[in-house]
This record gives sequence, structure tokens and C-alpha cells, in this order.
Amino acid sequence: MTKKLSAPDDDEALAQAVRASAKQIWQAGLGAFAKAQKEGGTSFTRLVRDGSELQRYAREVEDATDTVGRSAERAKRRGTNSWNQLEQVFEERVARALARIGAPVAADVEALQGRVAELEAQVAELARRLPPAGESAG
Repeated sequence: MTKKLSAPDDDEALAQAVRASAKQIWQAGLGAFAKAQKEGGTSFTRLVRDGSELQRYAREVEDATDTVGRSAERAKRRGTNSWNQLEQVFEERVARALARIGAPVAADVEALQGRVAELEAQVAELARRLPPAGESAG
């Protein structure tokens, strides 16, 4: 009785599929109402009761889904905080171990790079002042 919808290629196809489904649902409701009228009031009352039960069940499922979603979000936040703390502890221990063995840290490397750049500039300046090769100092 139910129809599986294929994945629509565009918005218009999706809109048409939704309209067709809504029309079928409406027609099913009209058919159920007509049948209930033919069979008498008890059938109609039973349909209303069944519909109310389904609606109540749907609300319970929605509430449960919301509760689970909120719990999952809280767990995600706690997990993220735990990972951040673990990462920080790890980084601190690695930094202490590197310092213990005398490994340079990023600041040391940057300072060294700056010093090398200064020395290269000085060498270039001295090379510029030297006379060209083959000329004697005189």
C-alpha cells in the first residue's frame, strides 16, 4: 500500500512527490470516513480512538527522540572536554620530556633562524665590499 519514493533529482520532483503523497493520504482518510459512515458510529469511534492512540504514540516517540538528542549533545560536550584535557596533559608531558633531553623548542628554532638571517646579511655586506677576484689590494 505504501509507495517508496526514489531520490528526486530536483526540487520540483520532490514537490510533486509530496503533493501526490498528500493527495493519497487525503483520499485514504476520505475512504476511511466513508466506510465508517456506512458501517455505523462504532466503526467511526474506533477509527478516532485508533487515530488518537497513534497520535499519542507519535508524541511519545518525538519526546523520547528529543530526550535522546539532548543526552547525546551533553555526552558529546563532556567527551570533547575530556579529549581537550587529555590533549593538554599529553602536550605538557611531551614538552617536559623534550626539555629534559635538551631538544630545542619552537622559540629556540625561530631565534636561531633569525640569527642565521642576520649573519647571512652581514656576509653578503662583507662580500659586496671585497674587491672583485683578480684585483690586488693596493
